[in-house]
Amino acid sequence: MNKFIFYCFLLCLPLHALAQDPIYLDSKRFEMAKLSEEAIIDGVLDESIWQQATLITDLHQVNPFEFAGPSQRTEVRIYYTEDAVFVSARMWDDQAEEITAQVLTQNASIRSDDWFLVQFDTYLDRRSGYRFGTNPNGVRWDGIYKTPTDIEANWQGVWQGESTLDDQGWTTEIRIPFQTLSFNPDNTEWGINFLRNIPRNNERIAWSSRDRQDNPGQAGIATGMTGMQQGIGLDIVPGVTLRRERIFGSGPFAGVDENFEPTLDLFYKVTPALNAALTINTDFSAAAVDSRQVNLTRFSLFFPEQRDFFLRDSDIFEFGKIGTYGFSGTDGTGNSALQGASQQNARPFFSRRIGLSASGAPVDIEVGGKLSGRVGNFNVGSLVVSQDEDMLNGVEGSEIFVGRAVRNVLAESQVGIILTDGDPQSNLDSTLIGTDFRYRNSQLPNNKTIEANAWIQKTDTEGKQGDDLAYSLSLSSPNQTGWRGAAVYSRIEENFDPAVGFVNRTGIQDLALDGGYVYRLDSGSYLRNFYVGAEAYRAELLSTGRLSSEQLAVRMGLFNQTNDKLFSKIVRNREVLLNDFTIFRASDGSRSVVIPAGEYEFYEWLFFPNSATQRAFSSTFNLQVGEFYNGDRLQLGFNSTWRPTRQYELGLNYSENSIKLPAGDFKVRLISVKANVAFNARWSWSNFLQYDNVSENMGFNSRLNWIPESGQEAFLVFNYGAQDIDKDNNFSSTNSNLSLKFTYTFRY
Repeated sequence: MNKFIFYCFLLCLPLHALAQDPIYLDSKRFEMAKLSEEAIIDGVLDESIWQQATLITDLHQVNPFEFAGPSQRTEVRIYYTEDAVFVSARMWDDQAEEITAQVLTQNASIRSDDWFLVQFDTYLDRRSGYRFGTNPNGVRWDGIYKTPTDIEANWQGVWQGESTLDDQGWTTEIRIPFQTLSFNPDNTEWGINFLRNIPRNNERIAWSSRDRQDNPGQAGIATGMTGMQQGIGLDIVPGVTLRRERIFGSGPFAGVDENFEPTLDLFYKVTPALNAALTINTDFSAAAVDSRQVNLTRFSLFFPEQRDFFLRDSDIFEFGKIGTYGFSGTDGTGNSALQGASQQNARPFFSRRIGLSASGAPVDIEVGGKLSGRVGNFNVGSLVVSQDEDMLNGVEGSEIFVGRAVRNVLAESQVGIILTDGDPQSNLDSTLIGTDFRYRNSQLPNNKTIEANAWIQKTDTEGKQGDDLAYSLSLSSPNQTGWRGAAVYSRIEENFDPAVGFVNRTGIQDLALDGGYVYRLDSGSYLRNFYVGAEAYRAELLSTGRLSSEQLAVRMGLFNQTNDKLFSKIVRNREVLLNDFTIFRASDGSRSVVIPAGEYEFYEWLFFPNSATQRAFSSTFNLQVGEFYNGDRLQLGFNSTWRPTRQYELGLNYSENSIKLPAGDFKVRLISVKANVAFNARWSWSNFLQYDNVSENMGFNSRLNWIPESGQEAFLVFNYGAQDIDKDNNFSSTNSNLSLKFTYTFRY
C-alpha cells in the first residue's frame, strides 16, 4: 500500500508548462454566437432561439469529388451558452424515402447510416479532438481522436442528441456540456468541422477538408469562445452489481457464488483542461464480449480494450503511433502483411493487462486513480491501480503505475515520454521507460501529407539482464489520391518485456514496406476508384541474423459508386522454423499436427468481394487458396448481416481453414451468430453465440440494455459457456453467470 500512496503523490507533482504558440493556418472561420437561452433537445427545430444562432451552409463534397457541390442541401446552426454548445442541422433530401436509418441501438456504430457529425479541436492544436454525431433515429455516436487520423470509437461522453425524420429529409439537435470537454479557457478559438454522410450514393460532405480528409488537422476555426463554465466540475457515478456465478464440475473452484458489489467512479475537473478520476471496486461485467479468434501463427493475438474506465482519456497514453504507422487508408490501401498483433508489437502500455489474468479472467481492481489532460503545452496522463490477488494463477495483489507526458512541437508534431512500473500478471518487479517523436505535416504542396515516427523503450525486469531495448523508425505519406507509401523498421531485443504493455515477438528486427497508387475516375463511370500496390514484410532473428518471416505481395482494390468493394492479392511467404511448430492440437489430446523445423516457401491467392453495408442485407466474403508450409490451405469465410427493419439485426459469421499437411489434415472452424433487437433508442437486447472446433468451446452472451439518457445505464447480462471435450456433439456446461448492473451520473 505504501507504493500506492507514493504513486498518488506522483500523480499530483506539478509539471513545468510552456506557453503554446497559436497556430495560424489558411482555414475557414466563423464567429460563434453566444446566447442565454437553451433549446429543447427533441430533434424538432421549432424554438426561435435557433434563428439567432450562427448559420453555416457552405458545405462541400469530400467524396466522391472534393469541393464539388453536394447533391443535397444542409443547414447547420450553432451557438453556445455559459454551460454548453448547441448544434442543429437540417439535412434536406429530395429522396427522403431513400434515407438510410438502420441503427436504433444507442451507442452502436452508425457508420453505414445517414449521419451528421460535429468535430471539436478544443485546443486548436491540430492533433486532438472530439466527435459527436447522430443518425435519423437519434442514436448517439461519439469518440476521441487518439491522433489526428485515428479515433477511439469506444469512448463515450455525457451529452444529448435527438433526431426526427420527415418528408423533406431529417433534422437533429445536439447539446454538448462544457463539462464533457477539456479545453483552455484562455483560448478564444476552437477547431471545428461539420460532416454529413449520404450512404446510398457513397457521398461524404464537410465544411472543411483537405486531400479528402476531414480530421482535426483540416478543421476550420470557430472564434469568440469566452466565458464557458463547467460548474464544480464533478461527476459522481455510483453503481451496483448483483451477480450470480456458477462454475460447473468438481474442481477446486466449482460451485455457486452470489454477491452484491457497489461501485463508485468520481471524475473531477481540476482545471477545465485537467481531469482527475477515481474508481473504487471497479466492475467490468457490462463490457462487450471479445470476438473469438483461432491462432494459426506462432505468435500471440491482440484483443482491443473495451472497458470504459480505461478508455477515458486513452488518447493521452498513445505512444509512437504503434498500431497504425500509416499502413491504413480509406480506399483499401494499407499493408496487410503488417497487421493485427504485428502492428501492436512493443506497445508500452496496454490496459488489458490490468484487471485481467493471463487467461483473460477478471481480476478485481480495488481502487484506481487517473490524472490526465493538458497542463500548459503538455498533454499529461498518470494512472495508478491497486489490483487484488489472482488466486487461480498465484499472482499477489500489486500496484501498477503508468505515467505519460507529451509536448506539442512544431505545427502538428509531438514529443513524449512514458514510464510504467509493476506487473499485473506476475510477481516479478518490472519497469519501462520510453520516449517517442511523432512528426506530421499535412500542408505540403499538392495536398500531400508526410508523417515520421521514432521511439525507443527500455525495460528492467527481475531475472533478466541486458538485451532489453526496443526502438523503431517509420516514414509514411498517407495520401488519399495518387502515390502513397509507408516504411517502418523496428528492433525488439530478446529480454524486452513490457509488463503493462503488449509484445508478441522478441529477439527480432523487422522491416515493413508499402507503396501504391490511388486512381479516381470521373462521375460517369461505374467504378469510383481503384488501388494498385505492393507490400512487403521481413523479420530477422537478432541472435543469428537469419530470416524468421517474410511476405511479399501485390494487391488490387476496386470500388464502385455505391461502395461495393473487391480486393485481390497474390502473396509469397517464407517462414523459417527453428523448432517444430505444433499448429494443431485436438481439445481432447487425441492427436496433434506438427510442422517440422526448417525453411518453407509458399504462395497464396486471396480474393475478397464486399457488398456495401448500407443495404438491408450485406456480406463480406473471403477466399484464400494456395500452399501452406509443406502442404496446402483453402480458407473460406463470410460475414453476413440482415436488417429487415431498424428494430432487428441478424448476423452470421463463418470461417473455415482446411489444411492438408504431410503430418496430418485438419479443419479449423469459427462460427458466430448474433441476433439483436432494438425496441427503441433506449431499450435494446443483444445476443451473441460463438463456437470454434479447436477448443470445442461454445460461448453465449445475452445483454438487455436500458439507456434512458446519456450518463444513465442499466444492463442485465447473462453469460454461458459449454465444451464438447469428447467431440461427440454433446456439450457439457462449464460456467454461467447472471449480472444486473445500474449506473447513474450525478453532475455538479
